[in-house]
Amino acid sequence: MLSYSSELKVSLPEFMTGTSRFQAMNKLLSVNAEWRKEAFYQIRNMLLRMFHYNASDMEIGGFGANESVWYRIYGIKKPVDEFGVISNDEASILLLSMLTDEQKVELLKNKNIDLSLGIKLKDLEAEARFRCDIYYENNSLAGSFRKINQKLFPLESLGFTEPILKRLCLSNEKRGLILITGITGSGKSSTLDAIINMNNSISQGHIIIIGNPIEYIHKSNNCIVRHREVGEDVLNFKSGAREALRQDPDIIVVGEMRDPDTMSMVIEVTDSGHKVFSTMHTSSAIESIHRIIGEFPPEEQERIRLRLADTLSVVISQKLVPNVNNQLTLAKEILSVNASVVAAIKNNNVSEVYQMITEGKKQGMISIEQDLYNLYKNGIITKETAINYSNNKNRIQQLLLY
Repeated sequence: MLSYSSELKVSLPEFMTGTSRFQAMNKLLSVNAEWRKEAFYQIRNMLLRMFHYNASDMEIGGFGANESVWYRIYGIKKPVDEFGVISNDEASILLLSMLTDEQKVELLKNKNIDLSLGIKLKDLEAEARFRCDIYYENNSLAGSFRKINQKLFPLESLGFTEPILKRLCLSNEKRGLILITGITGSGKSSTLDAIINMNNSISQGHIIIIGNPIEYIHKSNNCIVRHREVGEDVLNFKSGAREALRQDPDIIVVGEMRDPDTMSMVIEVTDSGHKVFSTMHTSSAIESIHRIIGEFPPEEQERIRLRLADTLSVVISQKLVPNVNNQLTLAKEILSVNASVVAAIKNNNVSEVYQMITEGKKQGMISIEQDLYNLYKNGIITKETAINYSNNKNRIQQLLLY
C-alpha cells in the first residue's frame, strides 16, 4: 500500500504497542515529509473514490477491518477490493497523516477524536467535506468517515406538507422546538440542513449552528449564519446554547441533544422565545418525548414534562429504507404539536399521541406506519420492507390488510 511499508516495519519494534507505537509513527512522519505526503494522498484517494461508488461511509484500520477498506453503499457495508491489503500500521499512518499536531495530542490523550475534514478533490468543483471519528481499537487506530452531502435537498422534495413547512419556517412561526430524530445514518443531518437552507433563503434573521463537528457550511443569504464547532469554537452544546442567547439569534441549531444538561438548556433557550432545532437518536415521536423526560431524575420529570409540552413544536422521526431499485428512500413520522398533544403530554398520557398522529393528516401529521404503507402502495418499497422498518407491527399489518 505504502512505498515505505518495509522501512516502517523495521522502524517499529514489535513490542511497542498502543500510544507508544502511534507516537513513534508520528515522529517518523514528522521527519519524513514525503512519507506524510504519500499517506495523505492515499487516504484522500480513498475518500475521493467514495463518490465513484456512491458510498456514504468508509471504515479503515483496526483489527475489525481485517486489513481492508470498507464502504457503506446504499445501506450495505462491505470491503472494497480496489485498495488491496492495508496493514494496521499502514492504516494508522494514513489516519495520523490527516491530523494537525493539536488533533494528535487530543487523540493520544482521549483515545478518540471527532472532527470534520474538508478536501479539495480535483474532479469536484466544491470542497468535499467528511465527518470523521478516529479511535483506538485493539492497539491500532481505526477511522470512520461519513460523507457530508454537499447538495442540499429542496425541503419540498422530502415530502413535507404545507402545514409542516410553515411551522418549520421562521417567517411563519418565531419560536418552538423542532426535533429531527432517527438512528445513525437515517439522514437527520441532510433534513436539518435542508430546513436551515429554506430559512436562509426565505426568512430574514440570525442563525447560529452549534455542531460536533460542523458538517455542511451554509453561506449567509437572507440570514446571517454562524457556525460554532464544539471543541474548536465552543466548549460543548450546553455552553454554545447558553452563549447563543447573548448573540441576538433568531434560530439556534443544537447539533444533538445527548444529555440532561443539554436537553434542559435547549428547553430553556426555546422557552425564552427562540426557534430551536436539534436532533436525537430516537425512532419515533413518542419515544423522543419519553426519552427527554426519562433523562431527568424522578423529582424533576414533572417540571420537564410541563416545559416540554409548552415548547415542543414539531417532531420529525425518519428512517432510510431500501427500495425496489436497491437504493434508499426516506420514510418519516411527523408530529405537529397542537392543543390536544400539549394536554396529553402535560397529563402524562403520551401514549395517546400516536392516535393523534394517525388522525392528524390535515395538520401534516403522519405515522411511520402510514408513510411506509404509502411507499408500498406506490410500488417504491416491498411489503417485507414496510413490515421490517415499522415501529408498530400490528398497525402496519392492519394497514396492509386494508
